[in-house]
Amino acid sequence: MDRIIGIDYGRKRTGLAVSDPLGIFASALDTVPSAKIIEYIKNYAAGERIIRFVVGYPRNMDGNPSEAAADVDAFLPLLAKHFPGIPVELEDERFTSVLAHRAMIDGGMKASARRDKASVDKISAAIILQSWMDRASGSAMTVDPSSVPESLSRKVTKKRR
Repeated sequence: MDRIIGIDYGRKRTGLAVSDPLGIFASALDTVPSAKIIEYIKNYAAGERIIRFVVGYPRNMDGNPSEAAADVDAFLPLLAKHFPGIPVELEDERFTSVLAHRAMIDGGMKASARRDKASVDKISAAIILQSWMDRASGSAMTVDPSSVPESLSRKVTKKRR
């Protein structure tokens, strides 16, 4: 079955998500050490046909690449080398960690589980992938990042004492 893989690449860990066979829904797949990401994807590809990669691209609020973009820039040629012929799309990953935390809270995840960065990474990958699929299908809403409510900022979502 055809799958699209969402990738939230980081220096230490990489979150992965996968589409359903129809390309409608994204689900968190796994979080793996970044040094083993190519090996993990190759093993996954042995059982499923990957038709596209959607990689989260870190940007600052002004739209320019963030400092973390250098890590993604170094990863992209490696991905293309090991998976030639599979297209790679970049998706703005601003706010995905905040949205992942919000999804975990809304889903009833306990605070101790929400501190697990691996969970945040794979949920972020699912948000990145779902965002791309919604936009590609024409069902996405366009949001101006400067209009994101204060209630979604990191300082507000942290535990209040």
